[in-house]
Amino acid sequence: MAISLVQKYNVPGPRYTSYPTVPYWDDSQFSVAAWRDTYIRSFRESNTSEGISLYIHLPFCESLCTFCGCHKRITKRHDVEDTYIQAVLKEWALYCDTFPETPNIREIHLGGGTPTFFSPENLELLINGILSRANRMDNYEFSFEGHPNNTTRAHLEHLYKLGFRRVSFGVQDYSPVVQKAIHREQPFHNVAKVTFWAKEIGYTSISHDLVFGLPFQKLEDVIDTIEKTKSLAPHRLSFYSYAHVPWIKGTGQRGFKDEDVPKDQKKRQLYEVGKMMLEKNGFHEIGMDHFAIEEDSMYTAFHKGKLHRNFMGYTSSKTQLMIGLGMSSISDSWYAFAQNEKTLEDYYARLEQNELAVFKGHLLTDEDLIIRRHILNLMCRFQTSWTQETFPEKDIIIAQLREMEKDELVVMTADSITVTEKGKPFVRNICMAFDLRLKRKAPQTQLFSMTI
Repeated sequence: MAISLVQKYNVPGPRYTSYPTVPYWDDSQFSVAAWRDTYIRSFRESNTSEGISLYIHLPFCESLCTFCGCHKRITKRHDVEDTYIQAVLKEWALYCDTFPETPNIREIHLGGGTPTFFSPENLELLINGILSRANRMDNYEFSFEGHPNNTTRAHLEHLYKLGFRRVSFGVQDYSPVVQKAIHREQPFHNVAKVTFWAKEIGYTSISHDLVFGLPFQKLEDVIDTIEKTKSLAPHRLSFYSYAHVPWIKGTGQRGFKDEDVPKDQKKRQLYEVGKMMLEKNGFHEIGMDHFAIEEDSMYTAFHKGKLHRNFMGYTSSKTQLMIGLGMSSISDSWYAFAQNEKTLEDYYARLEQNELAVFKGHLLTDEDLIIRRHILNLMCRFQTSWTQETFPEKDIIIAQLREMEKDELVVMTADSITVTEKGKPFVRNICMAFDLRLKRKAPQTQLFSMTI
């Protein structure tokens, strides 16, 4: 009996917001001094032409969502806001003091945690502090993640005045049963309210985050969620596969049993029906997990071949240098990755010593840079080529791709591959064919979520 593609390819695998992926970073060659050399090199190469991106991690949440895999600190005490903002601004100052000239900012993204845990006034203080040491590029793009339950009109208005035009609201699913299981109970009314406020104020790109494969989620739940989403007419949305990784996230994802989570063909059906509904309603698939209407900048970037992917996810423009500020943030100079301390206490302690809060990282080798380019091409453009290019284990990679070609997931020429429509849901698996570090050292423990 022939096995299905889902059975064949549903294996643990990375989401490829970087290559090498974090578990395969080689920390032995890394140092803060080496990191400084790479980000200054990248700054010199790109600050004038394309600017830099900033990801600012705001980790506080008032309650724990059990589906979440982010680094966060649960508290209802809002007196933590000022201390954290001052720490982030100090970290930014440490970077700015080493830059050879004033940075030109192309992108700022506020992620979390829950950015709207912070008051509008404190968010304004944060952004003004960042911009006091920087210039904005003419085509800058500022965005933030908002929780529908605590995003106020004042949040939206304050950030709009500071130049924010993109906002993403976490929806996940509208089923009360699912919401209770993931400890994220928010009525449709709350999502509708903040979406309409954002439109009235003038935001030009409003996104909703949806998740399939959540505990107790049924097909009718996905259909109902997408019907409700359609009625609010966001400009783009993500339709993520729930990453069930309780061995990493501990008690947070143990609020339900493993058997409560849809798997394999049942989970795949949730995606296929959801995708069909989205495309029927004018949303076009962009890269992996993302959809946008034709008027949105992400759609334009995808069709112009300018879509980029980094630790912020997909972005509509590429910057070579991305600086991550805040607890657990990851920075990317293209030549190296660096991650900040993962706990507030360690993060604060490093800054009190007037040190960058970086605690680990990876310096990319020439081989890493080649493989990184191919994986980025596949994730952002569904194709890549290697004309006259050699890299280790090329024959093994080609053989694995040939097997995928037999399954009609890719179309191959002598020096290129293109992902087919049938293959798009398996793009993580296709990227894994190029992942030399994963091939050379298979994980001995569970590291990644399932690809399907």
